[in-house]
Amino acid sequence: MGLNVAITGIGVVSALGHSPAELYDRLALDEVAIREVPWTVGDPDRTEWWAPVTDLVPPEWMQGRKLEGIDPFAQNAGAAITDALKNSGIETLDPLRTAIVIGTSKNGTQSMERAQFDVDRGGRDSASGKYQIRVWPNLAASQIAMNWGLHGPCLTISTACASSLDAIGTGARLIASGQVDVALVGGTEGGLGWRVWEDGFVPASAYSRSNFGMGAKTDDPRRACMPFDADRGGMVFGEGAGMFVLESEEHARARGAEAHAWVQGWGTLSDAYHPSTPDPSGQWERLAMEVALREAGADADQIDVVAAHGTGTAKGDVAEIHAINDLFGDRAGEVSVMSVKGTLGHPTGAAGAIALATALEGLRRGEVMHTGGTTVPDPAIKFDLVLDKPKARDIDWIQVNAFGFGGQNASLVVSRESQS
Repeated sequence: MGLNVAITGIGVVSALGHSPAELYDRLALDEVAIREVPWTVGDPDRTEWWAPVTDLVPPEWMQGRKLEGIDPFAQNAGAAITDALKNSGIETLDPLRTAIVIGTSKNGTQSMERAQFDVDRGGRDSASGKYQIRVWPNLAASQIAMNWGLHGPCLTISTACASSLDAIGTGARLIASGQVDVALVGGTEGGLGWRVWEDGFVPASAYSRSNFGMGAKTDDPRRACMPFDADRGGMVFGEGAGMFVLESEEHARARGAEAHAWVQGWGTLSDAYHPSTPDPSGQWERLAMEVALREAGADADQIDVVAAHGTGTAKGDVAEIHAINDLFGDRAGEVSVMSVKGTLGHPTGAAGAIALATALEGLRRGEVMHTGGTTVPDPAIKFDLVLDKPKARDIDWIQVNAFGFGGQNASLVVSRESQS
C-alpha cells in the first residue's frame, strides 16, 4: 500500500483564474495568459513574454498595514491556502498536529532587485524596513502559521521547478509517518508585475533569462511556448500558487470529509548532470517516476494520465519524452499526457502544484486537459499527447512530473480512490 493520504482541499491562484474550476475552464477555451513584457513593447528588435497574475485581491487576513510586509509570492500562497481550507470544509486545525510545507524557487527575488534599485538611486534611507520579511523564502509558510496559530513543522523547500511536488510529497510523508494529521502544502511564486517597470526599473533576472536564450523568437503569444511541439522554441515564466489540504485517512473519515484524490507515492532525485540542462536520456526523470510508483505500490500499467512538466524547451522536452516513452513502453499510446504551460506560462516553483490542481479538476469532470499552443507533436512521442480540446476519459491513477534547474526531479502519483 502507498502513502494513502487524502487531498481534501484545493486552492489556486494563476494567471488564468483563482480557482481550479476557473483555471480549467479558461485553459479549455485556449485563453492565453502570456503577454509581452512592458519594457519591450514597441521595440522592433526584441520581444519578450511573461504570464503575470494581475488581478489577485489578497485575503482579508493579509490586508491593512500588514500587507506592506508580505511579498506577492506569500500573498499568492496565502490566498490559495485560504481557498483550499474553505474547500476542505475543515473547521479546526490542531496547532501541534498540523504541518505547513511550501515550495518556492524565487520567493522575493524581484523585491530584492527593486530594493537595490531604490537604494542605488535614493541612498540608504530608501531601504524599506520591511525588506527582510518580504524576501525571505520561509515567510509564505510563516505568514500562514501565524494567521492560523500553527506550531507544528513549518517548512520551506526550494528545489527549482520541482519545489511544489517536493513540498506535497514531504507533507504526505509527515502524515503517513504519524507525525501530523493535517498538512497544508503546495508551491508559490510571485512578483513578476510588482513595480517592475516603474521609474525605469527592470529586474536583472528578466534580462538574464532572455540573454540566456530561454525565450522563443516570435511575436505571437500563442507560439511563445509550445510544449512537446516539433517547432517549440522556449519557455515563458509565469507565477501563481497551488495549495492543498492533506489529511490522514483516519482524520478525514472522522470528520466525514470527501477526498478529491489520494497521494500514494512521491519520487525525488537528482540528475547530477548540468546546472540548466537535463540529462538528455531522461533516465533520471524516468527513475523519479519509478520511485513514485514504487512507493505508491502501483505499476506503470495503472497510470491513465501524466500531467507532464512540458516546458516547451528543446532540451527539457526531449528528456521528458524519453522518460515517458521508456517508462510506459509498448503501452505509452494508452497514457494521456497534458501540459498546462502553453497558454498559462511556467509558474516555476508552483508548476507541479498547479498542474496537479488542473489534473484533479479533470478527474472530477472525467476529462484530461489538452496541451494548449501545441499543434504538431514531436515525432519522437509515443504517448497520447492530448491536443485541441479536453479529452473524455475514465481516470483512476494520475502521475504528475516537475523537473527543474540543477537536475531536480520530482514525480507524484495520486489515485482516485483510497487504497487501504
